[in-house]
Amino acid sequence: MEETLHRFLATWMQFVLDWGYIGVFVMMVFESTAVPIPAEVVIPPAAYWAAQGRFNIWLIVVAATAGSWVGSALSYWVAYKLGRPLVEKYGRYVFLSPAKIEKADYWFQTYGAGGIFVARLLPGIRHLISIPAGLFKMNFKSFSLMTVLGAGLFNGALAWFGIRVLGDQPALMKDPGAMMVVLKEKSHYLIGFAVVIGILYWLMTWMQKRASAKRAA
Repeated sequence: MEETLHRFLATWMQFVLDWGYIGVFVMMVFESTAVPIPAEVVIPPAAYWAAQGRFNIWLIVVAATAGSWVGSALSYWVAYKLGRPLVEKYGRYVFLSPAKIEKADYWFQTYGAGGIFVARLLPGIRHLISIPAGLFKMNFKSFSLMTVLGAGLFNGALAWFGIRVLGDQPALMKDPGAMMVVLKEKSHYLIGFAVVIGILYWLMTWMQKRASAKRAA
């Protein structure tokens, strides 16, 4: 099991290295659309390579944030141009059920521009919030600013996490034992990460319930 897990990790890490900044950018474009690739599996591996001197950590954050903005802008403009009927009719083909769109609607109507910033920090909604912003024809400059600020903060935090947890293990690619060192000696970071994700999920759920309640009222 350890060998299999390490082989999978090493293959993915090598993929991130081979594709470089462009790969980070493209994957983060997808991360911000309706068919997301989790940023959590993109930025920490890239941060590891930055710690080994193969990438520049600031350029990683810039590439990731630019990709987040481009993906979000694409979703925004598709929703802006097509309108609600077509988005609701065909959204299910890209994993956008009417229920998901409705929840994002409630969120946007309740929290507005500030909600775009907060949504970029929250799992489960950050790749959806661009659609109601486009449907409601939010000012694109304000939308872009909130997206870049929120995505930049989130991507920077993931880069820091990647360096702190993976960066001091140069043998990670070749030695399964190095992976076990990370799992054992860095367990407090991993537990902290899980706790933060749990808190963010709770916050997302609470804010969505609050938005739904306001809409019902």
